[in-house]
Amino acid sequence: MLMTGEQYIESLRKLKTRVYMFGEKVDNWIDHPIIRPSINSVAMTYDLAHDPQYADLMTAKSNLTGETVNRFNHLHQSTDDLRKKVKMQRLLGQKTASCFQRCVGMDAFNAEYSTTFEIDKKYGTNYYERFVKYMKFVQENDLIVDGAMTDPKGDRGKSPSQQSDPDMFVHVVEKRDDGITVRGAKAHQTGSINSHEHLVMPTISMTEADKAYAVSFAVPSDAEGLFMIYGRQSCDTRKLEPNADVDLGNAKYGGQEALVVFDNVFVPWDRVFMCEEWDFAGMLVERFAGYHRQSYGGCKVGVGDVVIGAAALMADYNGVNKASHVKDKLIEMTHLNETLYCCGIACSAEGYPTEAGNYQIDLLLANICKQNVTRFPYEIVRLAEDIAGGLMVTMPADSDFKSDLPVGRGGETLGEICHKYFAGSSVCTTEERQRVLRFLENACLGTAAVGYRTESLHGAGSPQAQRIMIARQGNIESKKQLVKDIVGIKS
Repeated sequence: MLMTGEQYIESLRKLKTRVYMFGEKVDNWIDHPIIRPSINSVAMTYDLAHDPQYADLMTAKSNLTGETVNRFNHLHQSTDDLRKKVKMQRLLGQKTASCFQRCVGMDAFNAEYSTTFEIDKKYGTNYYERFVKYMKFVQENDLIVDGAMTDPKGDRGKSPSQQSDPDMFVHVVEKRDDGITVRGAKAHQTGSINSHEHLVMPTISMTEADKAYAVSFAVPSDAEGLFMIYGRQSCDTRKLEPNADVDLGNAKYGGQEALVVFDNVFVPWDRVFMCEEWDFAGMLVERFAGYHRQSYGGCKVGVGDVVIGAAALMADYNGVNKASHVKDKLIEMTHLNETLYCCGIACSAEGYPTEAGNYQIDLLLANICKQNVTRFPYEIVRLAEDIAGGLMVTMPADSDFKSDLPVGRGGETLGEICHKYFAGSSVCTTEERQRVLRFLENACLGTAAVGYRTESLHGAGSPQAQRIMIARQGNIESKKQLVKDIVGIKS
C-alpha cells in the first residue's frame, strides 16, 4: 500500500509518541506550528509517489514482495537504483527546500540487510531472516522508520564500556527468553518524531569489552519507555507569532531533530538484529555511513538549487542581474552545486552487489562526496548572502510593513514608510522582495540550517569522520607502487 501525504499525517495521530519541547509535554505535536512544517516535508515523499511524472524516481519494485513500494523503503538492486535514489533526493530538496527526513531510514535498511546476512554466515544466527520479515512489514504498511545511530558519546576519549555513565551509548541491560531491555539515548535524530518506527544501530566500531553496546533493533516510536525531546532551531518561535507568514521564509516546510531516550525499553527477539556481535558493529556503521554520505549528493543539491534560484531572484529584485560579478557568482554557485551532484552520481555508478544481493555504493567516492558537502554549501550560502545584501538580516518585521500606525509628518503610516524605503526594482513588489529575503535568511541562517548549511557539516558524520574513511580506503600503498613500477624500483 502506498499512502498519500494526508494518510501519512493521519497515521501519526494513531501513535502515542511522547514529545517534549520548551520544558513541557506536547500532546498534539502533529498540529504544533513549530513541528508541522517538518511533517509537511515528509508528506511530500508520499504525495510525489502518486504523481505519474515522478513515479519512476519515487517508487520501485520490492525484491521481497514483488509489489510497488516507496523508494525510501526499497533495498537497492542495481546501480540504477542507487542513481535514482540520488535523483529522487535532489527532486525532494527542490520541492521542499528542506530536509525531508526519510533518507536515514532508507540508508539503515540497506546497511542492515547486508550486515545481518554476514553475521548469520559467521555465527549461524537468524538476524537476516528477522530483518527480512521486518522489511516486509515496513513495505506493506508504507512506514517511516528513523535510522537511529548517533549516541551522545559522553567523553569522546573513552570507549562505551569506559564511560562513567554507561547510558552515554545505547546498551543491553537485560537479556530474557522473550527479548532484551535497552537503555540510553540517540542524539540529533532527523525526523524521529515524524516516524512510525525507530531502527537503532551502534554508532562506532566496538571491542569485545563493549559487546553490550553492539546492539541493533527496531521498536515503534511510541514504545513504552521511549520519549523524545525536540531540538530547537534558530528563529523557531517565529512560527508561534500571530498570522506568521512572510517572516518565516519557508512557511510550509522544515526539518527536525530530537534527542530520543530509551528508558529501559523492551525489544522482543524478532525485532533484534544484532546482540553482542561486537566484531560486526564497525561493518554496520561503515556501510550505513557510506549510504548516508551518498545521500548528501542528492538532498543538499536539491536545496542548493532553490538557494541559487533565490539568489538569482534577488539579483533581479535588486536591479543588479546584469552585473558581471553577480553573473560570475551565480556561475560559481552552480559549479559547486553540480560538483556535489557529480559525486553522488559517481559513487552510485561505481556501486557493487553485497553478499546479500543489495547494492552498496563505492565507499571512497561516497566519503569524497560528503567531504565536499561539508564545504561547498558554506560557499554557496556566502555567495547567496553577498548577492542578497544586508537587508536579509536587518529587515523589519512583516507586522511593521502591515502597520497602519501614523508615524510620518505627512501622516504616512509605519507600513507605508517600510514599503517606500524597502522597495527594489520595478520587476517586483516590496512584499515579493521581502519573501525572497526571508527565504534566504531561513535557508542560510535560520531553521533551514538544519536541512542545509549546518547539517551539511555535521550530518552523516563531521568532516574528520570522512577523512578517516578516505585515509583508510585511499590505498596510498598502491599509489606508491605505481611510481615504483614506472621508475623501476624493485623493492
